[in-house]
Amino acid sequence: MSEGAIEFFVLTGFLGSGKTTLLRDFLEGPEAADTAVVVNEVGEIGLDGIVLRESGAGVPMAMLSNGCVCCQVGSDLAFTIDRLIVTERPDGAPPLRRIVLETSGASRPGPVLRQLASLAQHNMKIAVVGTFDLLRGTETTAFEEAAAQWAAAHRIVATKVDLALPEDFARASPTIAAINPLAEVIALANRASAVAAAFAPLVAAQPLREIDSDDLTSAHPRLALCLAKPAGDVAYEGLSTWLDNLAGLLGERLLRLKGLVRVTEGGTPLLVESVGTMFSPPRPLRNESAASSSFVIIIARDVSEAELETIEPKGLFHLSSWRRPDDVLARNDRRVIKAEWVA
Repeated sequence: MSEGAIEFFVLTGFLGSGKTTLLRDFLEGPEAADTAVVVNEVGEIGLDGIVLRESGAGVPMAMLSNGCVCCQVGSDLAFTIDRLIVTERPDGAPPLRRIVLETSGASRPGPVLRQLASLAQHNMKIAVVGTFDLLRGTETTAFEEAAAQWAAAHRIVATKVDLALPEDFARASPTIAAINPLAEVIALANRASAVAAAFAPLVAAQPLREIDSDDLTSAHPRLALCLAKPAGDVAYEGLSTWLDNLAGLLGERLLRLKGLVRVTEGGTPLLVESVGTMFSPPRPLRNESAASSSFVIIIARDVSEAELETIEPKGLFHLSSWRRPDDVLARNDRRVIKAEWVA
């Protein structure tokens, strides 16, 4: 049984990118004792240890060597997670504070998050953590799944740092930022520090930061990064309609969206955010005033400027900057949100 808000990490990464090793390293530490791990049918972590119990609903759970509880995903992910949360913890185990879902290397985060929508009553903090293989760099961007994983991530962790060349490590941060400038980049030479940062507590609101994109180019020929700004005053209903129509138009091509938008009904800018078409409820962003600029950043696949300009209400937003493989954001449009976790 859990006490208080649970942090839910969707650990994603392409096949062989090092996500299982990252998770194993974390589970070896004492800080993982308040953690539950969920693995899918092709997960590599393994159900080591003895089976503790089978709940009345038939969810098998196992105790790992450090006291962490592990279970296998059944046919219903949301049901499995709900059982993890409501089931009594083993004797002597601390309250459940964290759940890590290790996805398969070929899965996309968006559909996974949609399955969690029915768990709103648990009020979990949710974040996507992606892995970036320093040995392969961006060669996996030819696979749509890899691009979707990186674009959806709130944190991207450079892996295999002990095997990479110095020049590979030096390129990691700017390369990751070129793929997803909204993500928190964790590129640390110290392996233990990188593991700790990957699963560090999720902060409700972090400060805005500047990203210097002058020397960056997109690492994927089919990804577009669009900075859209409101053409004038925005009513909440108009914003809601525009976001709904954007999601409806792009569907699975919408990989990530994030922005601050001032609406006429309130003084504090609203944070809008989605992973795929799974949107968090817009909410006032702490520490931002009515004078803050409004903008929305869109990461999408196979989309054109002309296509986005057809979204109703037409003219609500204009495309201030558009980055394709050989483009960069204008110097005046580098202000983006760092990490406001999906809630």
